[in-house]
Amino acid sequence: MNFVQQLLLYISITSFVFLLIGLYKPWTMLWWEDVQNRRKILRLYGSISIITYGLHWLMIAFI
Repeated sequence: MNFVQQLLLYISITSFVFLLIGLYKPWTMLWWEDVQNRRKILRLYGSISIITYGLHWLMIAFI
């Protein structure tokens, strides 16, 4: 279980870093999309970051 907790934490940190990079230059993080904007960056990487961080803390609290 410790591995899964660490994996979720690392995914959360990585997506937060991608979020910061994407807020500066959206094209670098959404190069496959036709339209790259900061709203899509927030929606994609922000939601991944929040969900994985929440799952990380839920695992700590219940295990």
